[in-house]
Amino acid sequence: AEKLDDLYQQENRIFADHKNVWDKVFGFMSKNVNDDTMNENYADFLANTIESHKDSFSKEEYVTLSKDIKTIRGIEEEIAAIEKEIAEADSANGGSSESDESISLFQDFTGKDLDGKDVDESVFKNNKVTVVNFWFSGCKPCVAELPELNKLNETLKEMGGEVVGINTETLDDNQDGIKEAKKILEKQGASYRNLTFDSNSELGKYAGNIVAFPTTILVDRNGNIVGEPLLGGIDEQKNYDSLMKQIQSVIDADTASSK
Repeated sequence: AEKLDDLYQQENRIFADHKNVWDKVFGFMSKNVNDDTMNENYADFLANTIESHKDSFSKEEYVTLSKDIKTIRGIEEEIAAIEKEIAEADSANGGSSESDESISLFQDFTGKDLDGKDVDESVFKNNKVTVVNFWFSGCKPCVAELPELNKLNETLKEMGGEVVGINTETLDDNQDGIKEAKKILEKQGASYRNLTFDSNSELGKYAGNIVAFPTTILVDRNGNIVGEPLLGGIDEQKNYDSLMKQIQSVIDADTASSK
């Protein structure tokens, strides 16, 4: 598990070292991602995205991306081998322990909102469902969907839920990132809560491993992640409809468990 985390961090360092050009790739990727593409080899997925938008990159950017893809492909091969070992071990033990850890990241949540007020796991305990949206300020598709997320938040209030945003550039109480995020949220008319927390926490590591933005997940009142992440903006009707079905399912389960 430690080796797997180290490999993910290696990928993150590649993205960070050439942040400007990779942000462009992620912007294109979030508009085209779907379940089929995410099932393919991740290096191939990235390479196909780059090739599909080759004319959007300068010659220097394209060379940089091509070299990075070669490195990422090697990392992904190591990741696949380790994940295979984990799956075989889980099967031998009659179940998976890793998945239980990954879905419970919000149970002991501590952090702050963007105004500096302390926030804990009660954010989730008080909701039948919480829609958590991961975004960053330079992601155009992320920013474009903020008004729709604000509308969704108003709808969810009547259903016993809430939308919460996590801008990955605000983690560790990054004041420059917080200032920029607040400016964007205000401009887009998005008034729902956005949270920041320690990037070294388990949730911080989860956020750090997200590469397709925007990504949206559902969290139940026990702090468990429910279902699969939704990749892409809910300003696209297909994504919105899919998310609403998942939301209703979580609410129905919450209602049934309280009887």
